[in-house]
Amino acid sequence: MNCNKARDVFKAFLNENFDYSGFLELPVFKATDEVPNKMVTFSRAMSKAWNDFDCWVHFYEHDEKFERLWRNPNQYLNKIKKFRGVISPDFSIYRNMPLVMQMWNTYRGRALAAWLSSKGVSVIPNVRFNDIRTYLFCFDGIEPHKTIALGTHGCIKGKRDKEYFKKGLAETVSRLKPKNIIVYGAAPDNIFKPIKDMDINIISFESEFSKSRRKSVID
Repeated sequence: MNCNKARDVFKAFLNENFDYSGFLELPVFKATDEVPNKMVTFSRAMSKAWNDFDCWVHFYEHDEKFERLWRNPNQYLNKIKKFRGVISPDFSIYRNMPLVMQMWNTYRGRALAAWLSSKGVSVIPNVRFNDIRTYLFCFDGIEPHKTIALGTHGCIKGKRDKEYFKKGLAETVSRLKPKNIIVYGAAPDNIFKPIKDMDINIISFESEFSKSRRKSVID
């Protein structure tokens, strides 16, 4: 086989000329300390009807709605560049997933983030963690003392989920020492007050699910 003509099945072009961090060699990218004014899901932002570009694109939705970005990132680059910036892709990692799948999804989000940053897009790193095993890689490649983003929707429902989240949040703050934390979903004081007391700015955005439930109650 002629390697020059081989199909780029693992998207090697996303990682050209980057530095790498950690044993998984996750790409390092330049983060920002900006804070979003408004946010919109990737699927809605890429629709033909959407024309409000004064907001940040986020990926806190079902993976199937943004898998297409992984399959063909160049197809969406020009429209993404019209927005203020992006929260890096949030490919799912669940505690009952094999760890290798959690690593792979972490890598995919980080690779797309680094590539978008290299194309001039402002990127806020999304941090996604689970149990203590994920601490071995989930912070790699993320610049400290910047703005980061977390998703709480579906992650703090039960007592056990809350405990995992609290531990992961504490580890995140210890490792990254962020200036700002963007929270997609609820940011209750029983979880986030210790972080606020450290003079870290917490900015919460209501999830689409909560918005739809609130609207249905009003209607």
